[in-house]
Amino acid sequence: MNPIKYEFSNAGQTALGVTLLGLVLVGIGGTIYKVISPEGWVTQAFGRSLSAGVAALGSLLMIVGLAWFSRGWSSPRSANRFPELLVFTFAGAGLLYLAQLWTKGTF
Repeated sequence: MNPIKYEFSNAGQTALGVTLLGLVLVGIGGTIYKVISPEGWVTQAFGRSLSAGVAALGSLLMIVGLAWFSRGWSSPRSANRFPELLVFTFAGAGLLYLAQLWTKGTF
C-alpha cells in the first residue's frame, strides 16, 4: 500500500472516531440532563413527588437488571452486539440533541 494512502486512511479513521466519540459524549450528557433537569423526564413522569419517582426508577432498574441477567449465556454473538448498539444509540441521541440545540437553542 502506498504510504500516503495509508496516512490518509489513518487520518480518516481517526477523524471518524473522534466525531463518534463526541456524538456519544453529547448523547450521554444530553440524556443525563434530560433525566435530572427540573423540567426533565422524571419530573414530567412523576410530578414533584420524589418518593414516587425514586420508587418507579428503582423498579425500572430492577426490571432492566433482571432482563439483562435472564437473557441467557449460550449465545456469545448477541452479547457482542450490545456495546455497538449502545454506542450507536448514544451517538444518534447526540446527533438529535445537537440538532435540537442548533434549531431551538436548547435541549
